[in-house]
Amino acid sequence: MCAMARPRKPLLSPDRIVETARDLVDREGLAAVSTRRLAAELGVSGPSLYNHFRTKDEILEAVADSVSAQVDLSMFEDGRDWRTALHDWAVSYRAALRDHPNIVPVLARGPGRRPAALRLADAVYGAMVDAGWPPAQATSIGALMRYFIMGSALGSFAGGFVDDASAYDPADYPHLGQAHLLAEQQEKIDERAFETGLGALLDGLAQQYERVRV
Repeated sequence: MCAMARPRKPLLSPDRIVETARDLVDREGLAAVSTRRLAAELGVSGPSLYNHFRTKDEILEAVADSVSAQVDLSMFEDGRDWRTALHDWAVSYRAALRDHPNIVPVLARGPGRRPAALRLADAVYGAMVDAGWPPAQATSIGALMRYFIMGSALGSFAGGFVDDASAYDPADYPHLGQAHLLAEQQEKIDERAFETGLGALLDGLAQQYERVRV
């Protein structure tokens, strides 16, 4: 009678390390990530990670790039006008950051050498130049959009208010009588704020575009 083969653990790979690290960051934040903790999550010895990544920072950089890779860039290639493309890209970018908010501080450092982040920057800059924006202003637009999108992902406006009405004494805060209700409408309020800000930003850029095209 043949003995049944024991199931093998999945082979360790960069993709598996990054996926496990991303899940850990999502659950517990950046501070939870260490090579020892990650090795335990993967069921391997710590030194085996160094066959794929030299340091914890390299792993976090790879996690950040895996999130950048989730951002849709097709709008810069399918004929959408520059304003529509920027809007749709911003929505996709914010959605990726909203799903992985704990990695935003790493993303905020800039693209560095991360391939997906560099492709993202290249796509935005190239689309703006192709649309007729001067190169210097195309660079500024890329920076402006990144500031706005990442800022919106760093924290929730509505979620920052406690749901205790007694915290908002009308004698001290006469205009915050409904502030304790904001948290329960967090997603709706934050989404509306993002769209309001994005629309205002794009309106302003459209006015500048008319001037640079003269």
